[in-house]
Amino acid sequence: MRFDVLTIFPELFTSVLQEGILRRALQADQIAVNLHNIRDWTVDKHNMTDDRPFGGGEGMVMKPEPLASCLQDVQEGEQGRVVLLSPRGEQLNQKIVRRLAGHEKLVLVCGRYEGVDERFCRKYVDEELSIGDYILTGGELAAMVIVDSVTRMLPGVLGCADSAANDTFSRGLLKHGQYTRPRVFEGLAVPEVLLGGDHGKVYEYRFLESVRETLQRRPALLHSVEFSVAELRLLKKVGLFQQVQEAIKKNVH
Repeated sequence: MRFDVLTIFPELFTSVLQEGILRRALQADQIAVNLHNIRDWTVDKHNMTDDRPFGGGEGMVMKPEPLASCLQDVQEGEQGRVVLLSPRGEQLNQKIVRRLAGHEKLVLVCGRYEGVDERFCRKYVDEELSIGDYILTGGELAAMVIVDSVTRMLPGVLGCADSAANDTFSRGLLKHGQYTRPRVFEGLAVPEVLLGGDHGKVYEYRFLESVRETLQRRPALLHSVEFSVAELRLLKKVGLFQQVQEAIKKNVH
């Protein structure tokens, strides 16, 4: 998969791309990340990528010309889906990550200042995404999040084939608590069910713990979860079915 990132600060990505899963994915040619400095497409001697907004007001606005010129060059040949990182965009979630992972090429435009000239957005941008209801200095950190989260979904990137499928949010439930050695830490022991070798009981335990975590921390997520008949039967058996139903009804929009 190919990522093309349009930014005025390409050096911000250096460390992120040199560590961990992203580094390994790059080395294995599972992904390619091309960084494009928007300033290289400016035409004035000061390499200006922003200007004051028409109508007055605070701050600066990213100019449409260098963005459009950069994007046109990036889109030569294979066309990619153009995503603008913007606080007004749809909030990123795992469903969107899975959808983005289905593209061969993503073009990530890093917004800055008070925003991007609206004419560029209307003509060139396929969708706008945000990573949360807060303001960052620019879209670079959000672009890094998308590169990381989408890369994890690509076949063969993770060492364990089930890792992405069983992550938190993959089916709407928060992940159950995890344990490793030692078996007892400061008086707290690992749950016995995880030590017995019965995979069926381990699955049931982890599923119920995921439901309990979600009920306690993010009950609104339960509205989108599809439970199997066996899972519903198990919820009824342990007395969680009614709590789940109440949480779903409470969070129906």
